[in-house]
Amino acid sequence: MNTELKSRIHYTKPSITSLEIGYATDAASNGWGERCYDYIHRFEAMFSEHLGVKHAIATSSATGALHLGMAAMGIGAGDEVVLGDINWIASAAPIIHLGATPVLVDVLADSWCLNPAAVEAAITPRTKAILAVHLYGNLCDMDALREIGQRHGIPVIEDAAEAIGSIWHGHRAGSMGIFGAFSFHGTKTVTTGEGGVFVTDDDALYERTLTLSNHGRARGETKQFWPETIGFKYKMSNLQAAVGCGQMERADELIAGKRRVFDYYRNALRALPLRMNPEPADTTNGYWMPTIVVNDDVPFDRAALLEAFKTDNIDGRVFFWPLSSLPSFRPCPEHAVSHSLSGRAMNLPSYHDMTEEEQDRVIACVSRLVAAGS
Repeated sequence: MNTELKSRIHYTKPSITSLEIGYATDAASNGWGERCYDYIHRFEAMFSEHLGVKHAIATSSATGALHLGMAAMGIGAGDEVVLGDINWIASAAPIIHLGATPVLVDVLADSWCLNPAAVEAAITPRTKAILAVHLYGNLCDMDALREIGQRHGIPVIEDAAEAIGSIWHGHRAGSMGIFGAFSFHGTKTVTTGEGGVFVTDDDALYERTLTLSNHGRARGETKQFWPETIGFKYKMSNLQAAVGCGQMERADELIAGKRRVFDYYRNALRALPLRMNPEPADTTNGYWMPTIVVNDDVPFDRAALLEAFKTDNIDGRVFFWPLSSLPSFRPCPEHAVSHSLSGRAMNLPSYHDMTEEEQDRVIACVSRLVAAGS
């Protein structure tokens, strides 16, 4: 079959229904003046309830949420924040924007998330926080990280941008650290187009972050346009929040769709020499991005798989590069797991209503390329 006759399979796409369109239309028609924050406040309340936390602040991105929260913690010049080497740049950028130093450590081979032993070894008197990034929906070992943090007096921050729907021992990702950050980018399971949210149970941190999120104007200030400090402008719009309200009403459905897609991939690929996103006992993985990691002893040409996807009109998405391999960071070739993962892994297309026929096309490409190398 010719490529042009085959429908394109996107690596991911949002699920937008008449519910979201109706809310967005109402926000566009009526969400002004006194009602300009109605959907924002509603969305924040819905998300905090979903997560089981006290406070939520809707933001323009997860990057903005991280930046706000870290600034409210007082992270700045001379400080260090420990995080995994395998990450998207958005996790590290706020640390650098604040003048602090991201300290990269290797990750675990099974979860692709922070190696607690490496975290412990990296702590210095300058360490101000541990940034636990739940990669692709996979969960960091929060018990181990929080124990390390408590022992050293260092808070754990959760970058749960990719982990809505993931649960660690009864606690939702993003609800266990001093604060959490989520993304609602158009590729995410729950989307507002662009957007994010800061969440916390810490009342004082919430108030400081809320002030910073409004250009430094404190809640309850009676003087108009009177900022008490220099803050930021990372607000989500009322229009975006309206879409988010519809998405949150459907959150369980959207997460279930991601899990259904992952289960189909896992069952179809289980005989191949590869591993996929883990789901340890007493956890739930939201499976934002189903991912394969080909076994170390099997020849694998990622470029050839990308080309096979392209030929079959399937979007290809590579695993994140180690941050230490990027020009802006110090090389860390000793991070063997991080550097091995990047070249042997691929994200597979996934969206909540992806059909089995579409998945079968992806599976056929993977099976052909990986089986050929084994």
